[in-house]
Amino acid sequence: MKQESGESRYGVLWNREESILAFELYCRIPFQKTKATNPAVKELATLLARSPASVARKLGNFGAFDPALRRMEISGLTHTSKLDKEIWDEFHSDWNSLVWEATLLGNRLGRKPRMDATLKPPSGPSETVRLTKQRVHQAFFRDAILSSYDATCCVTGLAIQECLIASHIIPWSKNEAFRTDPTNGLCLSATFDHLFDAGLMTITTDLSIRLSSRILKSRNLQTRDLLSCYHNRSIRRPHRFLPSAERLEWHRANRFAE
Repeated sequence: MKQESGESRYGVLWNREESILAFELYCRIPFQKTKATNPAVKELATLLARSPASVARKLGNFGAFDPALRRMEISGLTHTSKLDKEIWDEFHSDWNSLVWEATLLGNRLGRKPRMDATLKPPSGPSETVRLTKQRVHQAFFRDAILSSYDATCCVTGLAIQECLIASHIIPWSKNEAFRTDPTNGLCLSATFDHLFDAGLMTITTDLSIRLSSRILKSRNLQTRDLLSCYHNRSIRRPHRFLPSAERLEWHRANRFAE
C-alpha cells in the first residue's frame, strides 16, 4: 500500500487505506469497546500487521471528531493527524462508499467479507456483485445500529440480540443513499420493526413514540394493553448516530397512519 501522512508519535505511519479500515471499525463498535483487548480490534491489527494497541489508539483518534461523544463530554485521543480528519470528513456522510471501499481493501488483505446471510444466494456475475454489496452494507448497518443502542430495543428495552432489527427509517426502496447511514436507523424488536414499517408506529422528531389510532382504539384488549403503554414515551437515545429529524419527519408524513 502507498504510504501517506498519518500519526508518527507511536511508530509506523498510518496510510489512507489502513485508516479507512480503522474508521469503518470505529463506526461498528461502541466507543467504550475501542480497546486493544476487543477481538474486533485484534482482528484488524492482525490484518494490518500492527499491534492491537496501535489500532486502539487510531480508533481513539477518530473519537476526537465525534460530536456524539462531545455531547456526552467524552473526548477521544488528542494526538490526531491531518489524515484522521480527512478520513472523517470524507466518509462521515458517505457511508455507502466507506463500507464498500473498506470491503475491497479488506479483500485485498485476505479478509473474508462480513455479510448478511439472510439474503438469497446470487445467480450470475452481475447479481453476485449486487447482492454482495447489499450483504456487506446490511452487515455494517446492523453493527452500527446495534452498537449505538447497546443491542437494546429503543422502544421496549428488550436486549435479546437475536430478536432485534436494525430498522431503516427511510427504506432502501425509497432512497438507496441512506441504506448504510446509521442516522437513518433505529434498533427495534421484531414486533416494533413490523409496526414501524407498516406505519402503525412512528417516532417524532423529539424522539417520542406515537402509535396509530388503529392500535390505540383496537377492540382487542390484549393489543391495547401490550402496545398502548408505549404511546408518548421517549425512546432510549443512542450513544451516537442520533436518528435524523428530517428522516423521522419523512416517516411520519409518508408512512404513519394516524
